[in-house]
Amino acid sequence: MVKCGIIGCGVIAPTHIAAFEEIPDSEVVALCDIKIERAKQLADKHRVAKVFQDYRQMLADPEIDLVSICTDHASHAAIFVDALAAGKHVICEKSLGRTAADLEQMVAAARRHPELVSGGIFQHRFEDSNCNLKKMIADGDFGKILTVNLSFNCLRTDDYYRGDSWRGTLAGEGGGVLINQAIHYLDQLRFLFGDVEEVCAKCGNLAHQGVIEVEDTAVFVMKFTSGVMAAVTATNGSIADWRNILVISGTRLYLEYANEKPSFIKSENEALRLRVEQLLSEKTAAETVGKAYYGQGHAAQLHNVVKAVRGEAALEVDTAQAATTAALVMAVYQSARSGAWVKVAKFA
Repeated sequence: MVKCGIIGCGVIAPTHIAAFEEIPDSEVVALCDIKIERAKQLADKHRVAKVFQDYRQMLADPEIDLVSICTDHASHAAIFVDALAAGKHVICEKSLGRTAADLEQMVAAARRHPELVSGGIFQHRFEDSNCNLKKMIADGDFGKILTVNLSFNCLRTDDYYRGDSWRGTLAGEGGGVLINQAIHYLDQLRFLFGDVEEVCAKCGNLAHQGVIEVEDTAVFVMKFTSGVMAAVTATNGSIADWRNILVISGTRLYLEYANEKPSFIKSENEALRLRVEQLLSEKTAAETVGKAYYGQGHAAQLHNVVKAVRGEAALEVDTAQAATTAALVMAVYQSARSGAWVKVAKFA
């Protein structure tokens, strides 16, 4: 039995609890939050026996094998490093860290403890449709890929930012739409096309002026090490609640892929078109817990984490992989500040 503790009892914690409840031979035995009443309420709802206010006390509990970090960005690095030092396996919600120094510290800690499983949450890698799309790209179904475009739009109101003091600040969040919302789809691009070599970007605060000190809108170009070029636009000031559209244009196949579903497919090969439509429309029977855009991947990813803890599988998104996606976001920020092309740090 892998016994789990969750640090941070905000909006994402119930999704982690539900995922662990689905996994054979795993159990959530402790919850922790600096707002102790919030932890107690969640513990009562899910019949979790132990509640902590100080995460260090949780890490001292010998019963706990694995820790899920579900706190604000600024606390991720310290908790992650302390968890590994305490001998706990650890999985951390995005973004793994909020600064380059955070990432270096966390990757170094993971390397000091190769006997422990450690990584970051990027659940969309575990969606059936995304896995199928990755295989199509690798198999050459698109022919030569000419362009890739990602358009991400969501709505975060001024009240959303005012609701938590850490949001919309460099010290607390590390950035805005890119590090908090669009990072899922930047990781999706890395999952599909591999590592990014360099980026050139512009960022701005167009919809939340006077409320946040970070970007709510970004536009940038990225060059993958494979030579594929991509253009990305992202904003959290849009009237669209949540809309991500990925367009892949190849010499054999053209695809518009909206919210992980095909919305338009063009190919001269009708059999290929029908096969792509079928494969990208497949969904698991897993229930989505939490917001609809979380998708169905959390349970599958945390199942992989538990298997890795047991020594039954390799960890799919380890610390180095999660850190490299966060480093992509930080390279975009650096480019926006400097106005120049910036190389992306690679930890994986």
